[in-house]
Amino acid sequence: QVQLVESGGGLVQAGGSLRLSCAASGRTFSSYAMGWFRQAPGKEREFVAAISWSGGSTYYADSVKGRFTISRDNAKNTVYLQMNSLKPEDTAVYYCAADLDPRDYDIRYEYDYWGQGTQVTVSS
Repeated sequence: QVQLVESGGGLVQAGGSLRLSCAASGRTFSSYAMGWFRQAPGKEREFVAAISWSGGSTYYADSVKGRFTISRDNAKNTVYLQMNSLKPEDTAVYYCAADLDPRDYDIRYEYDYWGQGTQVTVSS
């Protein structure tokens, strides 16, 4: 079992930055691949970024590539999402997710554990 708690969301102007954190419980955090997804009002939950258990591989949605960076600190049981050059279309609830061995990192149904989400609002 893994419990996930996101933090770091808020209101920011377009062009600004935020760093989201996702703290995980459990001693096996380093075994899990981690992902970030987001859901805007009236839209499906969509993939944002993912990172392998070791941190050696990272994956990004085209819409955030070059602006967002995912990283993890296995000693702190935490995964991060650094978001730069934010746009109003990045406004959404951001969720972190965990899975031992997702076949496809960008598919939400591959992830077994989810956090409650943190709101990110980007004003124009």
